Amino acid sequence: MDIKEKVKALPASPGVYIMKDSSGSILYVGKAINLKKRVASYFYPGRMLSDRIDSMAAKVSNIEHISTSSEAEALIYENSLIKQLDPKYNVALKDDKGYPRLKITVNEKFPRLFITRKKIDDGALYYGPFTSAKLLRQAVIMLRQLFPLRRCLKLPKKVCLYYHIRQCPGPCAGKIDKAGYSDTVSELKLFLDGNRKGLIDHLAKRMIEASGREDFEEAGRLKLRIETLSSINDKTVSYKPIEEVEELKSFLGIKTPIDTIEAFDVSNIMGESAVGSMVSFHKGKSRKSEYRKFKINSVTGIDDYSMMREIVSRRYKRLIDEKKDLPDLILIDGGKGHLAAASEELNKLGLADIPVIGIAKEFEHIYSKSGGEPIILPRDSKSLHLLERIRDEAHRFAIGYHKRLRSKDIKISELDGIGGIGPKKKAILIKHFGSVKEIKRSDAEKLSGIKGIDERTAKRIIEYFKK
Repeated sequence: MDIKEKVKALPASPGVYIMKDSSGSILYVGKAINLKKRVASYFYPGRMLSDRIDSMAAKVSNIEHISTSSEAEALIYENSLIKQLDPKYNVALKDDKGYPRLKITVNEKFPRLFITRKKIDDGALYYGPFTSAKLLRQAVIMLRQLFPLRRCLKLPKKVCLYYHIRQCPGPCAGKIDKAGYSDTVSELKLFLDGNRKGLIDHLAKRMIEASGREDFEEAGRLKLRIETLSSINDKTVSYKPIEEVEELKSFLGIKTPIDTIEAFDVSNIMGESAVGSMVSFHKGKSRKSEYRKFKINSVTGIDDYSMMREIVSRRYKRLIDEKKDLPDLILIDGGKGHLAAASEELNKLGLADIPVIGIAKEFEHIYSKSGGEPIILPRDSKSLHLLERIRDEAHRFAIGYHKRLRSKDIKISELDGIGGIGPKKKAILIKHFGSVKEIKRSDAEKLSGIKGIDERTAKRIIEYFKK
């Protein structure tokens, strides 16, 4: 296989590439967000390369690669491979004082991981320097999820939020001993050294030991980490759905499985064509066959809380009557008021044991039935990403149903006075814009860009509303 064929065989995904000459000597190690595109750039006709790199490209006879989940992870592997292989054409950073590094404070009882631009003789371990501070920050987020270590400068007296979302093992409260903590530090070092196989072997050994002493919870956590690292070549996203659900379960303090989550939203414009939606997710993945939509029957005017009561009551009365499985968690799109309304209906139905939470749009605060102050999750929390994804799907489903109803139900409206606008065009406009108010706000370009509405009709609409 010649070089062109080898380049074509590369994946169009993040990773590290290793260029070798005909004798097998390492010429160059680099990282890329798109391996195929980056490596191909060395061999384009008329390429603009430095004399040094042009000379190197002429000697390349073989290309190997390591796929990664992100460019940030590729940055870590590139650094470790350059240290190990000392490639001939990689340029060392001569003045590296201003470049960021990773620091593990192995000189402390419970080491921390963070980014620093200073390297001092303090007994800590330093990795780098790295050329991209932005990618290094992204890499640290990933590393803290895989290898949770404390973040606090001084150990507090009780665990913080990071413990509850499994990004800190809680040494401050004795949740982990020195030996267990040191294991995590050792695993992090293996990863930063680029020794993925050694890391997986080490985790497998720990998993077997945990199973032997019947610590199945610890064995399960280790198994999940092994699976994550083992499948990292094929990953295109940072997390797997099961990881998100497990973190959510830990954060909410729920011991029983969270397999099924159902989420509710209501949609109306000034109380008109009010509808509700319910979406279902199983183990982090949507189940569209279980989605349900509701036309509000018992509420008039603008009363979102009563609408929420109606759709929650209708959903679970039916499940009880039909003796079908109930969800493990209920998510309400809204704050304290919406959550209280839903909780009251669940209590009436004898379903007070089902966990129910609300997510408020403005600041993405989480509310629970226990009341009190809202729970604020870190922006990089897998739990928050999962809840946002489910909430947004419920909102999308409700809005879609609401638009369909309005387009069907409109018989007499302000649009009826416009010449050339019959029921068909009226339905097209309402379906696209959602309301007459939005149609009024639109210009001729937006109106004529809709299939079925020509420029002449668009001008008529503009002129009509001007009058």
